[in-house]
Parts: sequence; C-alpha cells; structure tokens
Amino acid sequence: MEVLTVFLLALLWDLLIGEPPALVHPVVWFGKLAEFFDGIWGRRSPAMDFLAGTLTALAIVSLSLLLAFIPRHLPFPLNYALAVYLLKSSFAIRSLHEHVSRAVTGDIEEKRKAVSMIVSRDVTELDEAHLNSAAIESLAENLNDSVIAPLFYFLLFGLPGALVYRAANTLDAMLGYRNERYEFFGKFPARLDDLLNFVPARLTVLLYLPFSGRRVLKYYRLARFKLNSDKPIAAMSAVLGVMLEKPGFYRFPGREPVNDDIRRALRAYWLIVAEWIIIVALLIATGVFPCLSP
Repeated sequence: MEVLTVFLLALLWDLLIGEPPALVHPVVWFGKLAEFFDGIWGRRSPAMDFLAGTLTALAIVSLSLLLAFIPRHLPFPLNYALAVYLLKSSFAIRSLHEHVSRAVTGDIEEKRKAVSMIVSRDVTELDEAHLNSAAIESLAENLNDSVIAPLFYFLLFGLPGALVYRAANTLDAMLGYRNERYEFFGKFPARLDDLLNFVPARLTVLLYLPFSGRRVLKYYRLARFKLNSDKPIAAMSAVLGVMLEKPGFYRFPGREPVNDDIRRALRAYWLIVAEWIIIVALLIATGVFPCLSP
C-alpha cells in the first residue's frame, strides 16, 4: 500500500500541476549531463567513441539509481515526498497532451512551430498533412516512452526501475542518432533504449486492442521499419484510420490527417492512459509485481 500511495500521489501531481521546474527536474539533469559529456569528448576512433559513449551512459544511469535509493534512507515524511517527486519526474502525462494539443491550429506556421518542439525531424518543408502526421506520431511514440514504459519498470523494479528507464530514454533521445557524430558515441545508449523498450512498445499496442483489435493487429504486422518506435505509431494509425508517415522511414496507410484527427488521437491517448493507470494501480494493490517500497 505504501507503493500505491506514492504512485497515486505522483499521478495527482502530474495531472494537477505538471512538470517540475527545469532547474530541479531529474530528467533535465540527465540531459544536461549527456550534453556535457558529449561536448567535452572530441571524437577519436570508433572504439574509443563507443567506450566513451558507454561510460557516459553508465555514469548517468548510475546517477539515476543513486537518486532512486535516497528516499529509502530518509525519515518520514521526507521519504514519501522525495519518492513522489522522483516518480512523477519519470513520466509525463499532462505535458505530453499540452505539447501535442498546440499543433491543433489553422495557422500553418504556428502548427509548424508547435510540431518542431516535439519531433526531431526537419519540419520546414512539411505540408499540413505531414505536420499533422508528425504530431500524432509523436503522441503515439511518447505514449510509450513517457507513460507506459516508465510505469512498466516501476511495476517491475519500483522507483529505481522508473528512473533508470527515464535516464536511458533521455540518453537515446540526445545521443542515439545514426550520423557521423553519434554513430559510435551514441550506439550503447541507443541499444540500451531498444532493449528497455522492446516489451513496453508491444504492451502499448496491446492497450489499443479494445478499440479496434483486428485492424490494430493488421497494422502491427506492417510495422517492420524499426525495432520498437513504429509499433505504437502503427496502432494509432489503425485506430484513427489515417496515414502516418515519416518520409523515407515508414508509412502506414489511411487518409491524410487533419486537425480533428489530432483531437481524436488525444482522446484515444487519454483512454489508453486511463486503461494503463487502472491496470498499474490494480497490480500494485494486489502485489502481483515485486515493487520496491519507497
């Protein structure tokens, strides 16, 4: 019941308040550290770059573990307060909705600006349909990365699991690119994120099944472009019946998405979030998973 209390309080914080200030946000710290190590390491050779990237990832993951165990050594109520704060920092339900909803606008330049804040691709030449697609894709992918996966690892390993996942996912977002600078320096972070997301990405697809099971499974079989990230995108495309496409990388069939489809995607998002919250709360309450106490 202690773990359930921490989970419910963290959930209330997220829904009512949103993200902590950047200055004291652990995930921002992880990103700043990754940026620091990236900046000071001059690229040398594939082997040395891979070693440096691996050590960077291990250092930041170790920091996340250290943070996660601090509450266990604090007196009541400080242990609960810090555990709630750290768990809330590992997932982002409200802020994801807020970021994506800004793309619902009839002003193409405002839409372009909003989408540029939530995707890494170049949006300067995208037409309106592909901007709408990018917003929905980001929502679908981050439903896994920012909600399903961190709470999945919280179920398995308690607060350390949630924070380690969030650190690994942040490292991948910052370093896991296939280009000259990050091909070797970012390889370990990218593969670590692939490993940690393998089960959650498919679990996310399962959560879509109550909406349109046969169609979701059909689109899931089409998702052969990436190891994990295209799976939740395929499921969202199936449920909405719209084309979701990152040119040159993947394309799921359907009509071109419009503003209203972003709204529909957000409604589907909240239904799946509610579904997952209920499942997590029930599993914690029944003691099915060996969550660590705060």
